[in-house]
Amino acid sequence: MKDTLVPGLVSEVAHTVDDGRAIDFMGDELRVYATPCIVHDLEYACRDLILEHLEDGQDSVGARVEIEHLKPTPMGADVRHVVTVEEIKGRSVTCSVEVHDALEKVATARHTRFIVEIARLKKAVAQKRSALDQA
Repeated sequence: MKDTLVPGLVSEVAHTVDDGRAIDFMGDELRVYATPCIVHDLEYACRDLILEHLEDGQDSVGARVEIEHLKPTPMGADVRHVVTVEEIKGRSVTCSVEVHDALEKVATARHTRFIVEIARLKKAVAQKRSALDQA
């Protein structure tokens, strides 16, 4: 990890609530930004911010998400994920996230990611895959 990864870093990512980001189980009139899609989008927003400040061969993996989905956002609306690095403890990086549409804040979250060495992670996954294949 580079010394540029510090608390207070901020980034913003925009999305449009499209078919793939909206629930479909309550009918067309209630196609709104789905909570699991908010989580997906915020995980990538946090990862992308952290990735800019990692060394070659490093990445980060999600470890914890706490979310409060406050308001619905209908399909076709634009949303912004504002990510702030809150805390860094060793390899653990915690970000706060606010999600806004054009009118209001629609979600808040905290997301913790761990910085990993890609080669070590590949080895660990391969070992687990082998153990599962033999189970």
